[in-house]
Amino acid sequence: MAAVSTSATGGSAVSGISGRYATALFELAVDNGQLDAVAADLAGIEQMLAESDDLVRLIRSPLLGRDDQARGIGAVLERAGCGDLVRRFAGVLAQNRRLFVLPKAIQDFRTLLARHRGETIAEVVSASPLADAQLEQIRKALSQAAGRDVVMNTKVDEALIGGLVVKLGSRMIDGSVRSKLKNLQLAMKGVG
Repeated sequence: MAAVSTSATGGSAVSGISGRYATALFELAVDNGQLDAVAADLAGIEQMLAESDDLVRLIRSPLLGRDDQARGIGAVLERAGCGDLVRRFAGVLAQNRRLFVLPKAIQDFRTLLARHRGETIAEVVSASPLADAQLEQIRKALSQAAGRDVVMNTKVDEALIGGLVVKLGSRMIDGSVRSKLKNLQLAMKGVG
């Protein structure tokens, strides 16, 4: 699909179905002066999705009808204290049978917001949760490398064994123990 661009972002940033919905929400948030409030609501939804398998099933289930999904997500977001704009956004997704794109639409919104603010998004995956001091040190190093402010999305993947995998723009740095072990294994095959 073609990339979606907005005048607010100054160019292409997101694509696909989720990108179109994220762009619409972003433009509404800009028009209504609610960028920070919408970003906070979406961060809360993302946290809820990470903590609740039931909520993930609600947004992904093809067995639930559009009205059931709309009522369900509406009740969850109202109880969570989300603003009207985000609740209506989720309702539109549900009515259009697109609620499954909500997690990607949240990421796309964050990309648009970062571009709007002149920031770069970095994906940092670690084998175990990082302390705040470690995160700040990584953020500073990435900001210096990027030459602009960096917003980090962090994830934990125990399969890495140790180390980090960092994606900054189109660059990826894989310093994980898992990757080093794979490289060692390949090198050992060449020896014998």
